[in-house]
Amino acid sequence: MITGSLVALVTPMHPDGSVHWEHLNGLVDFHIENGTHGIVAVGTTGESSTLDPEEHMEVIGHIIKRVNGRIPVIAGTGGNSTREAIHLTSEAHKLGADACLLVVPYYNKPTQEGLYQHFKTIAEAVPCDQILYNVPGRTACDMLNETVLRLADIPNIVAIKDATGNIPRGAELIEALDGRLAVYSGDDATAAGLMLAGAKGNVSVTANVAPKAMARLCEAAIAGNEEETNRLNERLTPLNHKLFLEANPIPVKWALYRMGLIGPAIRLPLTPLSEKFHAEVEEALRASGAL
Repeated sequence: MITGSLVALVTPMHPDGSVHWEHLNGLVDFHIENGTHGIVAVGTTGESSTLDPEEHMEVIGHIIKRVNGRIPVIAGTGGNSTREAIHLTSEAHKLGADACLLVVPYYNKPTQEGLYQHFKTIAEAVPCDQILYNVPGRTACDMLNETVLRLADIPNIVAIKDATGNIPRGAELIEALDGRLAVYSGDDATAAGLMLAGAKGNVSVTANVAPKAMARLCEAAIAGNEEETNRLNERLTPLNHKLFLEANPIPVKWALYRMGLIGPAIRLPLTPLSEKFHAEVEEALRASGAL
């Protein structure tokens, strides 16, 4: 089972919007050196919505090669088309991804039965470990716990990333699953609480800029060390909030630029962080020890 701090890695870019491979190499090495337990490649934070299919797979393959087996790589391969999700998942599996992360279909708002059939069809089509991803705040579609429990019977569906930010709901799911699936937090602000309730890790935006602290937080929380978890969480709380002043990944890419790890580029329709928020994000970076 993959556990711990799983960074939702950004995709660094040149000013013309092309992928900056040298900076991507640097980010991978930065995370391995600082104790990150796994990398999520080309998720929402990696600007999956603006990379074309060829780039999408090229970035995933590049990260897998750079990691070279040192930590797990989870490939973001979801989509609101079941056929597209099968294609991306199959290609990532061929490239050697340790697991694939599949977001609830966005915009078209399927029923709960539609969600069940979507994920079941992908799991049956591609024989790799698959992680469900529920983030209703972005998809406008909420996969209910009852549907997750149905999907838990499918052998290669192994986990769910719960980005609802609702700790009681997540804790209820963890209890009902009874170990059949791993549950990961997908919400930095509530991750500590969900891990103390039994979640096995955090797919984290904050880990992009504070990998060592987030890794230690996850280790403490999974071990049930509430005092150490709360201490580390207090340190990271400013980042957990300020990195969402504008739509993710706008603030975190600016933060990494401020840290000198990537350039400032981001693809339209996303735009660089508004200047009025620069001081707040920089203050949070300093408070956490990232600067």
